[in-house]
Amino acid sequence: MIPYIKKYPVSIAVILLVIYLSFFKPPSLPDTDWEIPHLDKVVHMGMYFVMSGMLWWEFFRSHKSGLPMRRAWIGAFLFPVLFSGGVELLQEYCTTYRGGDWLDFLANTTGALLASLFFVYIAYPRMQKKAG
Repeated sequence: MIPYIKKYPVSIAVILLVIYLSFFKPPSLPDTDWEIPHLDKVVHMGMYFVMSGMLWWEFFRSHKSGLPMRRAWIGAFLFPVLFSGGVELLQEYCTTYRGGDWLDFLANTTGALLASLFFVYIAYPRMQKKAG
């Protein structure tokens, strides 16, 4: 467990922040005349983009040679997606003030997918050019 804490400290902090944001009881806000449609879905996508992106970044930073990409996809893409599904189920069945939502799960998965595609096809090749 300790090696993971040393290799992925920011990712662990982001995961803990996502857990907090997923389960805290938000304060009630006054009604306003304007609302941005589906803003919560954009927030979900952003949270999981950051989570997955941080996992990718710290993976690339920690494994400079001989990258096991299959393991990276499991840890940096599949883990956030499965984690998201678990959070949505827990919100639905274990809280009275939150509810699970398939569209939230889709937004979370989209964020993880976009981060994965960005880091694998854009960020990592640029990191390789700088290093080599």
